[in-house]
Amino acid sequence: MAHSHAASARLMADHAAVRRIGLQDLRTALGKGIEDFGAMPTHALFLIAIYPVAGVLIAAATFEGQLIPILFPLASGFALIGPFAAISLYELSRRRELGLDTNWVTAFSPLTHRSAKAIALVGSVLLALFVAWILAAMGLYWALFGDTRFASIPALAREVLTTPRGWALIVTGNLVGGAFSLLALAVSAVTFPLIIDRGTDAATAMETSLALVRENPRTMLVWGLIIVGLLIIGTLPLFIGLALVLPILGHATWHLYRRAVMP
Repeated sequence: MAHSHAASARLMADHAAVRRIGLQDLRTALGKGIEDFGAMPTHALFLIAIYPVAGVLIAAATFEGQLIPILFPLASGFALIGPFAAISLYELSRRRELGLDTNWVTAFSPLTHRSAKAIALVGSVLLALFVAWILAAMGLYWALFGDTRFASIPALAREVLTTPRGWALIVTGNLVGGAFSLLALAVSAVTFPLIIDRGTDAATAMETSLALVRENPRTMLVWGLIIVGLLIIGTLPLFIGLALVLPILGHATWHLYRRAVMP
């Protein structure tokens, strides 16, 4: 029995082996992501509509609750769970690659098959990171501004951009947010595609993602910067741009997984 478990562990480790990748692999993955989006625009837009809608709801709840200072952490932190939101996009790319149907019903199949438990576990990890980021951002704001409330975003912006404590908030907040983003990237870079493709358990999938980052720190850092940059662009017009940006990133992530993790 022990020998059987050891053999299974070695086999799983072989399946989860990672490659060295470079900037050309990132360009190729993005190009293929754009191709997938072009081939399946209706499905992608339908599947991803919840993302900008959720962003708008977050903004509305923030304004209503007079928690304007926490709007940016909410909006930026929501991207931490973006990999979970793109699960259906990974499945669409997988099915297109295999020449299978790519309708919206089959796109949700990973949530009902053997992968559902592993997906839920990794999703819980990302959700915990999101909650931790919000708590850290709130703690930082209270440490610098106390109970100060602002009536509008312009009022907050003036305070943040023209005072020492405002600049301290910007610098420290971005450093802390960057740390959370890097952790989320390391945990989930190829985790969901690996689970969907091979039915891998959550722990092995996350270990593989971490191994990929360890093997390719510079390339994955560039990939993280690309994701952040595109998400920022997507959030500018009231999050609506995410309906274009997130599908492309979701499809591209699948193709990055295919180039980065050995079959």
